[in-house]
Amino acid sequence: MRFSERTNWNTEESDLARAHRKRVAAGLPIADLTQSNPTRCGFAYPPSLLAALTDPRALDYDPQPNGLLPARQAVAVYYAAHGVALDPQQIVLTTSTSEAYSFLFRLLCDPGDEVLILQPGYPLFDFLAALDDVRLKAVPLVYENGWQIDPEGIRRAITPRTRAIVVVHPNNPTGHFTKPSEAAELARLCREFRLALIVDEVFLDYGLAHPSFAAQPESFAHGLEGVPVYVVSGLSKIAALPQMKAAWIVATVAGPGPRQIPDQARDQARDEALARLEVIADTFLSMNAPIQWALPAWLAGRSAIQQQIRRRVTANLAALDRQLQAVKSVQRLAVEGGWYAVLRIPAVNPDDHTVLALLERGVWVHPGYFFGLPESGWLVVSLLAPEAEFSNGVAILINYLGTNHGRNNPGR
Repeated sequence: MRFSERTNWNTEESDLARAHRKRVAAGLPIADLTQSNPTRCGFAYPPSLLAALTDPRALDYDPQPNGLLPARQAVAVYYAAHGVALDPQQIVLTTSTSEAYSFLFRLLCDPGDEVLILQPGYPLFDFLAALDDVRLKAVPLVYENGWQIDPEGIRRAITPRTRAIVVVHPNNPTGHFTKPSEAAELARLCREFRLALIVDEVFLDYGLAHPSFAAQPESFAHGLEGVPVYVVSGLSKIAALPQMKAAWIVATVAGPGPRQIPDQARDQARDEALARLEVIADTFLSMNAPIQWALPAWLAGRSAIQQQIRRRVTANLAALDRQLQAVKSVQRLAVEGGWYAVLRIPAVNPDDHTVLALLERGVWVHPGYFFGLPESGWLVVSLLAPEAEFSNGVAILINYLGTNHGRNNPGR
């Protein structure tokens, strides 16, 4: 049978995945420091949470392409808490941020067009872009007293086929929040090259105290001068409900612009973008009614679960830093938000070797290259695991790195 080239992926099981599967099958203990699914991390959810799915209004099939108005109004209320006033007409509901990206790639790009994305970053983007016949071009974040966007690196990567820049705010896994000065540079580049800006804010509510912030970092939903900005987010992180498959796009193309761009032209651009998104959404009509009617209740109740997650992340980050004091060859890089930490380790062996060696000792971590970092010298750990499990896993990791510095092959 003949298949499309866009799905011609290597689907063979990797050595790491195989080793992990075998250890799980053998019933051997694993301290999982890759866990990013909050529903499996011991958090307390309200017993009545699923009652929101029984709203009788969900029995009526009312196909609204952009989503039911009460659900979009609830999203607007969420942004109002972030100091952003939105019209629900700016909001398009999707079943996931992955679907939101796909809608935006189809809105902005023809086959073969390019989208710039900052790395390190989550690897899912590669598959999404391939399925929509879009080319991704990675632009590295730089690390110097913290992670930073390199505007000149972005400028060098732009070609006549570039259509958009993707920014994750805060970045996954580095935890880097885009600073106002960086946002201004991005806006200048987008205006100069007529690019759109796609901003993923799923971790926006999980900022850590940081001296460079006078207040909690702002949402990009407030818009940038003269730039079409599309913000994606959803319940997966905001309400720690990844299984509910509810997300959205906020289109802020109607914001203020340079004086040489007439208001009427900006309004026309906004209206055309939203009209095209509506056709895309109408083609799929993917979000189901019970989820849409439940969304206002779940968003309204987000505070309790967010507080639990922030306490867990803060405690685990502090535990990680305490244990790292015992091994000077490992550096925990600065993190400003989200629930991951990036570790710089001695680049003696490929990180696969280190991860396999750690797995054999009972701890499971990500190699850095999973997120676009080099293949040697980087590990990424989730800060979401229960505190006892996390502390035990870090102790194993520190003991191994402190003793071996990655010099030993797995199993020796």
